[in-house]
Amino acid sequence: MLALVNQERAAAGCGPVAADAALAAVARAHSADMRDRGYFSHDTPEGLDPFDRARAAGVTYARAENIAAGQRDAAAVMASWMDSPGHRTNILNCSLTKLGVGVAEGSGGPWWTQLFG
Repeated sequence: MLALVNQERAAAGCGPVAADAALAAVARAHSADMRDRGYFSHDTPEGLDPFDRARAAGVTYARAENIAAGQRDAAAVMASWMDSPGHRTNILNCSLTKLGVGVAEGSGGPWWTQLFG
């Protein structure tokens, strides 16, 4: 996923994003939560948005989130995101420098989360 994101960013004239373990932990938790509790949203059923969830994990630099569900592999989900104006904007935002990715497998999934910083 990181290589695919950086390939798209390079083509758009942006610098690469670096893998970030703290963002990835928050992204993995969100993907698993969506799977486990059967919802699909940037906000949890309690109303916590991506930045609330990141702050609760001690991450203060989260800036953008992409989510998806059902695409079988990283290439498929990246194609979907690049075809969506809002998701594409996040991926190609040159001011973002870090990325964490979370994937949760399961029936109806996988669930994908990209969390940028």
